[in-house]
Amino acid sequence: MWPMTSAHAEIPQNKQGHPGSTPVEALTAAVNESFDATLASLEDLVAIPGIAWASFDPKELDRSADAVASLVKAAGMEDVRILRCNKPDGTPGGPAVVARRPAAQGKPTILLYAHHDVQPPGDRSLWHSEPFVAEERNGRLYGRGAADDKAGIMAHLAAYSAVTKVLGEDFGLGVTLFFEGEEEAGSPTFRTFLEEHQELLRADVIVVADSSNWKVGVPALTTSLRGLVDGTFEVRVLEHAVHSGMFGGPVLDAPTLLSRLIATLHDDHGNVAVAGLVSRDEVAVDLTEADYRADASVLDGVRLAGSGTIASRLWTKPALSIIGMDVPAVDVASNTLIPAARAKFSMRLAPGQDPEAAMAALKQHVESHAPFGAQVTFTPGESGNAFSTDTTSAAARMALWALGESWGVKPVEMGIGGSIPFIADLLEMYPEVQILVTGVEDPDSRAHSANESLHIGDFRHAVLAETLMLARLNAEGLAE
Repeated sequence: MWPMTSAHAEIPQNKQGHPGSTPVEALTAAVNESFDATLASLEDLVAIPGIAWASFDPKELDRSADAVASLVKAAGMEDVRILRCNKPDGTPGGPAVVARRPAAQGKPTILLYAHHDVQPPGDRSLWHSEPFVAEERNGRLYGRGAADDKAGIMAHLAAYSAVTKVLGEDFGLGVTLFFEGEEEAGSPTFRTFLEEHQELLRADVIVVADSSNWKVGVPALTTSLRGLVDGTFEVRVLEHAVHSGMFGGPVLDAPTLLSRLIATLHDDHGNVAVAGLVSRDEVAVDLTEADYRADASVLDGVRLAGSGTIASRLWTKPALSIIGMDVPAVDVASNTLIPAARAKFSMRLAPGQDPEAAMAALKQHVESHAPFGAQVTFTPGESGNAFSTDTTSAAARMALWALGESWGVKPVEMGIGGSIPFIADLLEMYPEVQILVTGVEDPDSRAHSANESLHIGDFRHAVLAETLMLARLNAEGLAE
């Protein structure tokens, strides 16, 4: 990586090894010239608390969509719309900003996706600065949405502006912008939105800018994502609560039996113990235990779970977590035997795993391991497919070249332990499309957590990488 004297330092223009049809130096200069304005627009977006959860003011989400639409128009897009669909219960979904520039004859179309809604701020006492006031410290921009995913929006807009400025009339690539407004709420109307606007969103390549890079200074193309199933299971032992002294002993309370059931979900090494799940140890990327411990903030002395490489445990093996429990809180607990207790699970699935089969396997496990004959009720929740990229596709090769050209180091082809379930909907609606998952985050971005932040230097590189990819796709198309 070239030395950076500050987070705002310009990217050097003496690039080497680029295809002759891509004017790398001119595109680099264009990105550098507008970068301060790009960052200022991102700071303005961070100030808008657009949260798509029912418990938050929907007017702020509308204000966020309006602000994004204005930025899209300023970037030179003329056909800009704010669209939404109703949820299954009839209430309106989040506002999406969609803009379109038709392709010239013989040119492909690329769809650039990001989302403008953000997570709630959570416990404000954990933030070192106001969550909805962008603040720059030590080369990072702090604020809710600074990384996830308003930076994705600004990367798309800045790249589009730079490439159209440099190429002018020579830029004939079709470009569609799709900035969703409810991703952090689970994209409840995403599939309906695709069905209603299938032709408007049709593209040859889709870039989903909602992932991460390997680390600061090292870019990555996300080549696999785990699938997801979630739901709840309840353990019941009594018709109603009874006195723990008068009746305790012959029967165990529901929280105790729920704990025993949860303990069966993993073996002694911490591997998921549910039979029949896809699990592979085929990851070539080296992720050290020390790096994982640092990135995940694992406490000293805590032994890591599972077997196989760290990377495979993150990317190509299942992971099962209990993310919530319904039991009395300590501060309001009484001396009674609790009749029922419930847990919510989240299980990440390896690429190649059918979500329905995984849900059925977990249901069978939970019901067959009911402790002490307790009544167990399993309630399935949401599910989503895993994703893997064909890195030999023309779009993937261009993306990898652009990442390496921008950062000056070889990009990593990495998996992500998380899930983006709507990608399965995109592939189902557009089976021939080439999907690329990129991002502006790094392991210290703390998306969804307090003190979310964006590395400003890497943000500049991300803008340039997308600019270069757009220019090369415009010049060469998708011919293999």
